[in-house]
Amino acid sequence: MLRESHRDPTQARYREVVGAGDYWLYEVTCGEVLRIHDLEGNQAADTLFFNARDPAEHYSAMNTIQAQQNLYLGTGTRLLSSQANPMLEIIADTCGRHDTLGGACATESNTVRYAREKKGMHACRDSYLLAVSEHPQYGLSKRDITHNINFFMNVPVTPEGGLTFADGISGAGKYVELRALMDVLVLVSNCPQLNNPCNAYNPTPIEMLVWAAE
Repeated sequence: MLRESHRDPTQARYREVVGAGDYWLYEVTCGEVLRIHDLEGNQAADTLFFNARDPAEHYSAMNTIQAQQNLYLGTGTRLLSSQANPMLEIIADTCGRHDTLGGACATESNTVRYAREKKGMHACRDSYLLAVSEHPQYGLSKRDITHNINFFMNVPVTPEGGLTFADGISGAGKYVELRALMDVLVLVSNCPQLNNPCNAYNPTPIEMLVWAAE
């Protein structure tokens, strides 16, 4: 279900443009609203969420899918943690569907899916590893890189149960907005993927906005 937001970007307490292939790591406190803004269209934002007070508790695709009985995320979805606690709720969405099955690209998966010579290409898992290594104060490590959400990414499920990477359904100016239900660490890899149509073979910037709790 599509739902627009009443929030004025000029009133956000925080705004930052994240370049194609870069990462974003930030704490959003309980009650605050986070918007991920697809500036140019069809840009996949691979996102991890952690309990900021205990990062061992993290977003769980399995718990979220089971609770909502739907493979895709959209307005009204509550993102549940590995301990089945509500972490965030999607309160506005102008894209309409977001993937939580396809996972984050890695040099290894690029090799398996595409070709051996693709292994050296930058991937979302590399961005995650760089983020945790450059920010040790958050207490994250390689083992904490688990289930992620691919905001704006279109990954249809075939009748046989397989996954396919299809052209995106987002567009320039689309966004998704989430209200934090606990203090959360948000780690985004603005996907650099050049081998499938998740971002029209052209990685572009996204914008991150945060509004104070109302």
